[in-house]
Amino acid sequence: MSDTENNYKDSSSLTSWVRYMLYAQIAVIIISLWSNFLEYQLLSDYQNGVYISQEEAVADGEASDQRQQVIALFYLVVFIVSGFVILRWIYRANYNARQLGARDMEFTPGWSIGYYFIPILTLWKPFQAMNEIWKASHNPSDWSTQKAGSILGLWWFLWIVTNALGQATFRISMRAEELQELINVNIITQISDALSILLALVTLSIVNSIYQAQYATYKSASQ
Repeated sequence: MSDTENNYKDSSSLTSWVRYMLYAQIAVIIISLWSNFLEYQLLSDYQNGVYISQEEAVADGEASDQRQQVIALFYLVVFIVSGFVILRWIYRANYNARQLGARDMEFTPGWSIGYYFIPILTLWKPFQAMNEIWKASHNPSDWSTQKAGSILGLWWFLWIVTNALGQATFRISMRAEELQELINVNIITQISDALSILLALVTLSIVNSIYQAQYATYKSASQ
């Protein structure tokens, strides 16, 4: 057990930061949903000819754009920081699984996060790496026969869908000119935001499960 005690790296603080960032994601997404709903109402008012004064319509439109830009910037910052923290946590989780006794793992700590940045391979390799981390964390001595949590499939499905919706929203928004096109972009964005909240909650559950499994194994071996 001395090797494990020397090489295992406590993830308590890092896991707490992941939780904080996922909570921050949920908070900013909720704000984004509220703002997008207001924008949807504004676009619908434009389409339905509610505004009589052009000056008022322009003023409300500019105020909406400014609000959306501020929220989008905050959204971007939160997701960049949380992405960095989560990837660091994945690296640590893979490393610790090895220190707890998991042998012959296919994915190294580096590649468990590296595949997120490689086109095409990013569609399935990160899922396989997380699947391996889950099994190795819950049963290090015989991880290859361990069943992975069913929640991992939901996590990856949500990850793929939200990313696809994000790319679709960007492409459509770049060429959207008509009001109905802008409304369609808004609706897709709201759907993506709602799914992103679910993704954050599922990710939180996975992080907690893997951390608790690794910590329990470590404490048991330390006794």
